[in-house]
Amino acid sequence: MVQLFLHWVEIDQPALIPHTAEENSQRYPYEVLFRSLHKLLMDTAASEYLFCGDFFGEEFIFYDIFAGPFAVLYEHFNMVLPNCYDALGLMLMIRIVHEHQMVMFRQRIPCLDSYLDKVNTSLWFRFKLVLGMHLDSLRNGNIRILLEDDVHPHYVMQHYAEFIASLDVESLVNIDDQHGDGQLDLILGRLQMAIDDLLIKLAKTFTKPKLQATFLINNYDMTTAVLKKAGLKCERTMTHCMHLAYSNGQIFVEEMLLEHFNDLIKFVESQDSEESSSSAEKPLPTDLEPLVRDFLSRWKAAIKLMYEDVITTFSDSLCRKMILTLAHIQLTSYYKRFRECARRIEGSFNGSFNRDMFPVPYIFYEFKRYLKTL
Repeated sequence: MVQLFLHWVEIDQPALIPHTAEENSQRYPYEVLFRSLHKLLMDTAASEYLFCGDFFGEEFIFYDIFAGPFAVLYEHFNMVLPNCYDALGLMLMIRIVHEHQMVMFRQRIPCLDSYLDKVNTSLWFRFKLVLGMHLDSLRNGNIRILLEDDVHPHYVMQHYAEFIASLDVESLVNIDDQHGDGQLDLILGRLQMAIDDLLIKLAKTFTKPKLQATFLINNYDMTTAVLKKAGLKCERTMTHCMHLAYSNGQIFVEEMLLEHFNDLIKFVESQDSEESSSSAEKPLPTDLEPLVRDFLSRWKAAIKLMYEDVITTFSDSLCRKMILTLAHIQLTSYYKRFRECARRIEGSFNGSFNRDMFPVPYIFYEFKRYLKTL
């Protein structure tokens, strides 16, 4: 959004002509008027500053002449700013001031340095104050009011994703490090923590862990998609969201596998926990055989059902691939451990049912069939 706006107004294009805009009944957001006003000031001040130096031989005369205009502009600005709660508008004005400062620096004309620094300081202060308001709003959000009872991305998270994409965080942080107090990165980090806490509170309203994980995956996956689509450098936020989507994907997969292979998983985990205990009673081949028969009779059908579950639950193809890949990895792990348990049980290796247990790669081949369709 930042690049689109700066391209639309063409940061160095001529200032707006008021009577032309009035005749055409044109209306502009304040940041457009702000750019136009300061473009006019920059052009006029640069011309007059050079004239004062050439004609009078004294550059300080410029500051006597422009003391009044500077005071009027700053008074107007201080009247508008306290009533501005638009974080994106404030950010755009910060970028405009930065671009104007760079123009004056390249022209080596310092006449607006003091004025633009004051405006820049005021903008940063207000911008961080408004971000603080957003932070308090997230921390104090009423879950009952925000609750939608739906695992799809929450509208608060959608607004957050679009907000972060519009900010162009890394560029703004660099400007803050150079010309501000360097606190923006800390504030944005707190904002990320607040939205994470809010999502967790909303997720806990779902009774089943699988639904909780689904809700979180959908929200973080949507945020990643928005940031990618914006084409901006938000690597840290994207990495954070992708990591949380992945970790909740593991929870989702575990719950999904329990729905289809509950007995097998409990058996494997119980055997793993008893390995360290020499006094634990070892299961007999007769205990193992029903599990093997059950698994062999429906493992392919279960994978198909899991595929259909993933297709129904998630809309993004990359997210679907991630979930199915995690399911393949986890099911393969359980099956390998199950085979090892079978070999450790006395007499089971020679049982007739053991000959029917297929090689581990078969699970990969079955998942691959469905992954190809995504």
